[in-house]
Amino acid sequence: MSARSDIQTYREFWPYYLNEHSRPETRALHIAGTGLATALLLASLATANLWLACAAVVAGYGPAWFAHFLVEENRPATFRYPVWSLLSDFRMAGTWLAGNLHRELKRAKQRNPVTLR
Repeated sequence: MSARSDIQTYREFWPYYLNEHSRPETRALHIAGTGLATALLLASLATANLWLACAAVVAGYGPAWFAHFLVEENRPATFRYPVWSLLSDFRMAGTWLAGNLHRELKRAKQRNPVTLR
């Protein structure tokens, strides 16, 4: 695999996604944004407040995009793979909560993923 267009399956995307989040600061901002966005979305559903749903989008993508552009210095995968990227945000947060993120990061590096810098 040598280009982003070579990614055909989510199984191929996951290691690419993890390697695009190689810095701990990037992962921390993503996980914090995912958690805050989830809380705001749940609050929006509980209160039927549409503004909270809008805030959830900003809270989720704001820190993530900040991290990509200024910390990681790469382009967010959301622009090319919006669904897989969103799923991976939740997967990364869940993997971190389960204490398995370090193992997944090591595995992703060993798979020689796509790099697009």
